[in-house]
Amino acid sequence: MKTIAYFAFVLLGVIWGSNFIFMKWAADYITPQQVAFLRVVFGFVPLMIFALIRGEIRIRDIRHIHHFVVMALLATAIYYFAFAKGTALLLSSVAGMLSGAIPLFTFVTALLFLREERPTPKSLVGVALGFGGVVLIARPWQLDGAQMADGGVSLVGTAYMVAGALSVGCSFVYARKFITPLKLSALSLSTYQIGIATAIFAVATDYTNIDAVFSDPKTAWGLVAGLGILGTGLAYILYYFIVANLGAMAASGVTYLPPLVAMAVGIMLVGEPVALLDVAAMVAILIGVFLQQTGKRIVPAIKESSKNHAA
Repeated sequence: MKTIAYFAFVLLGVIWGSNFIFMKWAADYITPQQVAFLRVVFGFVPLMIFALIRGEIRIRDIRHIHHFVVMALLATAIYYFAFAKGTALLLSSVAGMLSGAIPLFTFVTALLFLREERPTPKSLVGVALGFGGVVLIARPWQLDGAQMADGGVSLVGTAYMVAGALSVGCSFVYARKFITPLKLSALSLSTYQIGIATAIFAVATDYTNIDAVFSDPKTAWGLVAGLGILGTGLAYILYYFIVANLGAMAASGVTYLPPLVAMAVGIMLVGEPVALLDVAAMVAILIGVFLQQTGKRIVPAIKESSKNHAA
């Protein structure tokens, strides 16, 4: 079973890393909000089917709907929209590199709101190095503007990516404080979360010309299969399968793969120019994440309960 779990680990990294080029393609035809909406729609369908087959949907869980709404906003709606908007303004490879900073924001929000998280010199160095990498990619000392052919970076696009990463970071903290104690299965939680996010987008999205994305078969398949079925539906199933078989700590290591995959896809398959400074910044982010994750110190009294947290 562990062999299958390691295969799922690599597959999940490839799926998440390739999401950025699919978002980039779709943004040429429809708005970022429409991209996020269609992504959750096509991701929710396989999740719902799988959850129904497993008997994971229960009427009594509706009493926790206020928590599901918060998670739907933080871990799906805001996150997906911000990343779609940021990717539309950046090279897909650069957007993918910035996504590697998610664990850094998770760590910072945990320090602020969770008593069991304690900083160590090693973890603080990691956070500083990681955020330094984000600053190198953003280049705030340069004039902001649209994405340039020479690989220039939009400060606004970077800000959206940071906002998405921060939203996900807050969702991990919220989940640990309020969702984990509910003792619900990961599959049911994911289904409720994506389902509510789908409803939110259904109400908030402007549908004008949303069908334009289906005029290009490549883009349509990337959105439906790449972002929706694989990048949202299957990705959640794979993630929690990895957690169950390898543990939460090992599963968190999958965050190292998407930036590398996104850069490889952008450079080799699409021909996007990537500056050496961006590559150096990505390395700084990944090293920072490694130092931050390996330098954690947890209060002994609740160490055991935190081991059971699976996002």
